[in-house]
Amino acid sequence: MSALCFVDTNLLVYSRDASEPDKQPRAHAWLAALWNFRSGRCSVQVLNEYYVTVTQKLDLGLTEEEAWKDVQDLFAWRPAAIDDKLMRQARTVRQRFPLSWWDALVVAAAQGCGCAYLLTEDLQDGQDFDGTRIVDPFAHQPDDLPTARR
Repeated sequence: MSALCFVDTNLLVYSRDASEPDKQPRAHAWLAALWNFRSGRCSVQVLNEYYVTVTQKLDLGLTEEEAWKDVQDLFAWRPAAIDDKLMRQARTVRQRFPLSWWDALVVAAAQGCGCAYLLTEDLQDGQDFDGTRIVDPFAHQPDDLPTARR
């Protein structure tokens, strides 16, 4: 799997959520593959959502120090910033597709990072957003993805 993959918040959260024994190992497998192939990408929005969720919303959540360590590690994925360019692209996405603003920001960030895939369970598996395809990471394995780069 050498194609760039944008990781939505839910995949990161499930990797740390011990209350999800079916999803946690699948999330670990995806993240391991992304680190191995250096093909993971995310955004500042995703990192913020992750930090808040794992420190405040999980029953057996992380300490702020543990969550911050994860965020620092994910800086290696060159997270897309929320700036005027990303917001303009999100507006374009939202005008073309029936998405919430927050989902449009994620899709726009994935597009801006040059990702062939957006790993999320929140959007329709297989849907294509102008070259960025949605992949439900809990319905597919990392080996299911073609190796072509976008």
